[in-house]
Amino acid sequence: MHNHRHPIHCILPPHILKEIAANGSETQKQNALDTINATTQLRAERLKMIEYPSVFAASMIKAITGGKERIIYDAQNGSSLPGPAVRKEGEAPVADVAVNEAYDGSGATYDLYLEIYGRNSIDNNGLRLDSTVHYQRNYDNAFWNGTQMVYGDGDGDLFNRFTISIDVIGHELTHGVTQYEARLNYSLQPGALNESMSDVFGSLVKQYHLKQTSDQADWLIGQGLLTSNVNGVALRSMKAPGTAYDDPVLGKDPQPAHMKDYVTTISDNGGVHINSGIPNHAFYLIATAIGGYAWEKAGQIWYVTLRDKLKATSNFQDCANLSYQAAGELYGVGSLEQQAVKQGWADVGLAVGTTTPPGDGCFPSLLKLIGAAPANK
Repeated sequence: MHNHRHPIHCILPPHILKEIAANGSETQKQNALDTINATTQLRAERLKMIEYPSVFAASMIKAITGGKERIIYDAQNGSSLPGPAVRKEGEAPVADVAVNEAYDGSGATYDLYLEIYGRNSIDNNGLRLDSTVHYQRNYDNAFWNGTQMVYGDGDGDLFNRFTISIDVIGHELTHGVTQYEARLNYSLQPGALNESMSDVFGSLVKQYHLKQTSDQADWLIGQGLLTSNVNGVALRSMKAPGTAYDDPVLGKDPQPAHMKDYVTTISDNGGVHINSGIPNHAFYLIATAIGGYAWEKAGQIWYVTLRDKLKATSNFQDCANLSYQAAGELYGVGSLEQQAVKQGWADVGLAVGTTTPPGDGCFPSLLKLIGAAPANK
């Protein structure tokens, strides 16, 4: 049974690993299978943590500091977490580039949330940002496990080290923010919204770090992660979903940009990494229509929507309606910002102000098939 509320959140979608396992060389296939197996084991461990919440609570209490604090650990190519500490808050850079990238990326994520949205770390209560690098050997993924970040080194053949993309770090840490706020169920449209929120704020972390305007940004998730052996530029494109890669081994980017192309599947918890392309594209359209720095107005609308309005079972239509409402509250009814939100959602096939028939977009029969039951916020 899938846990849809606090699962292991991995940056690399399962459909990519399955494609590699089917189409890759023997070494590539083995690396993909090893990553799939390791992730399956991690999910089992995560479920134990959920079953024994006192253990989870104790680990979180110990990590609350009150301000910005990062600790980077080294798994030394093993599986034990977190591993020995190798760099702490305020210490100088070390020789290990992955350590420094994890440190800088988690710091950039903290800075965006604090300086722009007034949020003190992932939980808004000064949660220490723990990260472990060099997880296992040739591990092709990075994930947030509910308490910390973990990064593999990649296989060096298809994937570079998973600390290389600052937006990947921002993406994964934002799963922690969602865990404390909307707590979006990790299946179907709520799950795709969960993934989309992480892509949105992951991209905003990079844009804020580089001080890019919305028209200067590349709107790619995982740029730099794919090696030169892969025909692709990133894992996903918010500007043009479905165009990030088209490769004989990885397959073709399956993300839709419009509701007419919505993918109904029981794989990937109901396509959470696939259909997230639709709200991703809506945000891109809204941010570029408003113009300027996307983290300011568009980002503020999305942050308020995530923090105050969405609930565990919210679907795409809910997000459209609630973000439109948030834009009106923040910038005025009928404002340019609110009209941009309305048009952006319309351009991906969702008319603001309408309602979704009961069950539409949540597909209760599929929920039953993938073992996910709705939960309240």
